Amino acid sequence: MNAPTRFAPDRVTPSAPDTAPLRRFVRDFADLLDDTDDLDLILEYGSTLLARLVSHGGWLPEEYAQPHPERYQQYLLHCDSAERFSVVSFVWGPGQATPIHDHRVWGLVGVLRGAEKVQGFGRRDHDGALVQQGPTRDLLETEVEAIDPREGDIHRVENAFADRTSISIHVYGGNIGAVERATYRANGEERPFVSGYANPALPNIWDVSRTA
Repeated sequence: MNAPTRFAPDRVTPSAPDTAPLRRFVRDFADLLDDTDDLDLILEYGSTLLARLVSHGGWLPEEYAQPHPERYQQYLLHCDSAERFSVVSFVWGPGQATPIHDHRVWGLVGVLRGAEKVQGFGRRDHDGALVQQGPTRDLLETEVEAIDPREGDIHRVENAFADRTSISIHVYGGNIGAVERATYRANGEERPFVSGYANPALPNIWDVSRTA
């Protein structure tokens, strides 16, 4: 006679954020890229999709919203299977900033929490040094900005706050952590880099069992 089956006691499953907004965004953005390769349309309609995503913040898993005490963090949230686009959360500790850098692909940035300060660099002087284009501007919570390489994509970004974390959601026209890009010294000298990502594993946004 077989021994009776012993059932393990019920385990308490930790609460998880409702990632439905991110799932919907990923699907809608993939549909957009299926429908058009016109960059103007991608940036226009993609901005609308991203603005909807960052209009509320309960969907971002907490482990992808954690600052690092020394440097900003770039967490991969999703990468399209054909690497047509990637979605990342940028988490800025107080006062943290990027070096001057480029992207070499189109991009969209939406602020989920806090605010960012952005300095654009549109040209070089006669010595080759980068020249700031326009004043430093604030990108505020829920606002979205497009990055268009056709118009220049070199900038520097920093957390607008010296006493709290800011988080922005970025969408790029490729697997941004694998794109060969450059940082820049003030004199215009380029330094190649590949950013990679802060997280070794993706969030599982497709499991709806804990939020159904």
